[in-house]
Amino acid sequence: MSQKVTSDILKRLKSAEGHVGGIARMVESDAYCIDIVNQIVAVQRALEKVNTLVLDRHLHTCATTAIRGDDPDERERVIGEILDVFKSTGKR
Repeated sequence: MSQKVTSDILKRLKSAEGHVGGIARMVESDAYCIDIVNQIVAVQRALEKVNTLVLDRHLHTCATTAIRGDDPDERERVIGEILDVFKSTGKR
């Protein structure tokens, strides 16, 4: 995994973490509900981007290695993992 990708993922996660703390403070201070919902949506989008980056890295490293490899069981295992991710996210 490239250091740039790792750095980008960590930066986005730390940003999302900060936003979640801000949402908690908004709830504690009884902020306007729609403002809270909008912040939650922003965090969800940020996490979706992190998910995309991690999945992209996986497909270009782990999955590619398994698919090009000589072990058919490993190939099927990795393909199964990817399918499971798509099933769990409702993306088919």
